[in-house]
Amino acid sequence: MSLDAQLLAAFRAADDGYLTAPELSHRFGVARATVSRHIEELRSLGYDIQHQPSLGYRLASSPDILLAEDIQHRLGKTVIGRQVLVYEQTASTNDLVEKLALDGAAEGVVVFAESQTRGRGRMGRSWASPRGKGLWFSTLLRPKLPMRSVARLTIAASVAIARAIGRETGLAAQIKWPNDVFIAGHKCAGILAELRTELDAIKFVILGIGLDVNCDASDFPPEVRGTATSLKIELAGQVREPILRGDLAVTLLRELDRAYGLAGDDGGFDEIRREWGRLSSTLGKRVALQIGPHRLEGFAQALDEDGSLLVRCDDGRIEHVVSGDVMMEK
Repeated sequence: MSLDAQLLAAFRAADDGYLTAPELSHRFGVARATVSRHIEELRSLGYDIQHQPSLGYRLASSPDILLAEDIQHRLGKTVIGRQVLVYEQTASTNDLVEKLALDGAAEGVVVFAESQTRGRGRMGRSWASPRGKGLWFSTLLRPKLPMRSVARLTIAASVAIARAIGRETGLAAQIKWPNDVFIAGHKCAGILAELRTELDAIKFVILGIGLDVNCDASDFPPEVRGTATSLKIELAGQVREPILRGDLAVTLLRELDRAYGLAGDDGGFDEIRREWGRLSSTLGKRVALQIGPHRLEGFAQALDEDGSLLVRCDDGRIEHVVSGDVMMEK
């Protein structure tokens, strides 16, 4: 871990208290001049580190940036986030993680991008990723799941996103099957799971997540401005501190790690299913699903043990639907 990350960890652990240069020098085994130099580096990144000659240094506030080693250290011992990478710009974080996976990267590596030039959602749709306005990231998973249960991963991720939003902002998020998270009827997050298989078994899964955090309405393409939202937009008018994406990233990765652990166990996934049911805007509603060229209509009744949506058709049949575009009927 870099000295920058160690200093930030020490300041946070001090809980707004001051730490002297000699104390920091002794703790990390470096010269006082080295401590001073790294504090200046952190200040140049936007960290407000105050100094009182008789007291030492304290961290007064943090900037809205994603610092890989800081996020990784704050996570502690998790599978998801055991390695964190941050890029200023990339075409797609899913593409970067795919390259890492093919090179043998360990499960749990997370790649963030401050902006994406070709971010994508399901079915080839584009995903707007304005610089510094959201959490655009992907993680590599190597689940021990049968092929039929891969939908569990998207279900678990949607619950993790909703929980993280609630913890960090107090906003009540809802989940629209199969991969969208909404607030007050507007979409704020989406999930894209891309898997690679070998001999009818899952080789690895790339789980991509886009969460609109500090986006303004003008940041969205015209065609989605009526349906998209961000946490900033939904918090408008409330007296609160700005949303720091680094804090939100840590909370989200912790929730994602917990949900992923549960998804691989039948009993654990039952817990995820129950929470998904409480958060779902789909269950109990009459829906129309577009599955490729086919259209299916009926009532969304439940999730099965593999994460498929159970739809009761008008003729009484129960269909197990793994994926598709769902539209809520009036």
